[in-house]
Amino acid sequence: MPSPQVVTRFAPSPTGYLHIGGARTALFNWLYARHTGGKFLLRIEDTDRARSTPEATEKIFEGLAWLGLDWDGDAFSQFERADRHAEVAREMIARGTAYRCWSTQEEIEAFREQAKAEGRPPLFRSPWRDADPAAAPDAPFVIRLKAPRDGETTVSDIVQGEVTWKNETLDDLILLRSDGTPTYMLAVVVDDHDMAVTHILRGDDHLTNAARQTLIYRAMGWEVPAMGHIPLIHGADGKKLSKRHGALGVDAYRDMGYPAEAMRNYLARLGWSHGNDEFFTTGQAIGWFDLTHLGKAPARFDFAKLESLSGQHIRGMDDSTLLGELEGFLAAQDRPPLTAVERAQMLRAMAGLKERARTLPQVLDMASFILEKRPFVPDAAGAKILASAPAGMMEKLTSRLRNVNWIAGDLETAVREFCSDEDLGLGKVAQPLRVALSGRTVSLGVFDMMDILGRTESLARLEDCVNSVATGA
Repeated sequence: MPSPQVVTRFAPSPTGYLHIGGARTALFNWLYARHTGGKFLLRIEDTDRARSTPEATEKIFEGLAWLGLDWDGDAFSQFERADRHAEVAREMIARGTAYRCWSTQEEIEAFREQAKAEGRPPLFRSPWRDADPAAAPDAPFVIRLKAPRDGETTVSDIVQGEVTWKNETLDDLILLRSDGTPTYMLAVVVDDHDMAVTHILRGDDHLTNAARQTLIYRAMGWEVPAMGHIPLIHGADGKKLSKRHGALGVDAYRDMGYPAEAMRNYLARLGWSHGNDEFFTTGQAIGWFDLTHLGKAPARFDFAKLESLSGQHIRGMDDSTLLGELEGFLAAQDRPPLTAVERAQMLRAMAGLKERARTLPQVLDMASFILEKRPFVPDAAGAKILASAPAGMMEKLTSRLRNVNWIAGDLETAVREFCSDEDLGLGKVAQPLRVALSGRTVSLGVFDMMDILGRTESLARLEDCVNSVATGA
């Protein structure tokens, strides 16, 4: 028989932002589904009604959309499936693999205290497990799993290998609460089964859950999906990832200006490898991704590596794609969209703009000579350069440039001839010229800027500079 279609899932709880660890989990599941031609499903685990919010759900959607992790079909709501979860719990009673328990919280606490006093594990053993239901009181009850008391439960984990628990250490966990609502453990298993999930890739903080969930699968006679528990991400110092390391929401990385493809590249390398390849496209990642190269050691989040990869992706993008990334970044920041003239100028300047940039804001900063409006107010270093320029030089240069053919090569020739005529080094002329055009001491090549801005705008900026020098402004 042919192998079943691979189905993976990402199942976040909408109680906060989509953090970087969750984004990596989603990416791994998405890559494996796309690599195998399978399905990647999204389930919102919103059963915690007190903490789940529509705003957090929307943030998850936004974060996945920005990362380019498209899911197949509509997102599932776990809360909306509560009736199905309860139905399975009742079916387990009928199968003899679950039972009703009327023990009160006080009785459970008393049992645990006595177990501690006697030096036994405080694992609750319900007296209702094998009791006659006819003796049941007229009171609220929970439904518990009838877990095996002896033997072992083993999970063949894709990442961790064979992991075994003694069944005596696993309790009769609650499946359905006394108010009729399902617990997380039951809901996850039922949803994964009904969604036909074949592979569960998640953080290794869920490894203990794997044993309990395996018991529920077996209690229903269902096939257990393949599971892989990935070590959590640590900071560069080897300690558990925290906000000071970079444990931020995905939207924070978008706002810092890392392109989505760079984030996909970087996150893929946090726990998975393809030889020694560090830089790769998303298409390559899909083609290469397999489960045999998921790492057992915790990955370390390193901003320096992220920035380096981001710069490589920016330089590797074709100009129109990068322009689209920049426009998306501006929109996300609620900044004004580019005008048609600015778009055209940005495209002409793009080769120079992206040369040393590592983030989208750095590209935009280098493009300030296009995006900012005259009259330019030079920064402190630029003002110092203008103040030290030979008297009358900018006025003479502006007059000379009015009659030049306006292309970069001819402009450079004209400025060099001016330097020769005035007995000045090129730097003594080019630096004040750069400041007059951009307000800064660092920019694109000065002749390229003039070519991109065009004759009218360039001369207007030079005249602004001449006038400000004349008035002492």
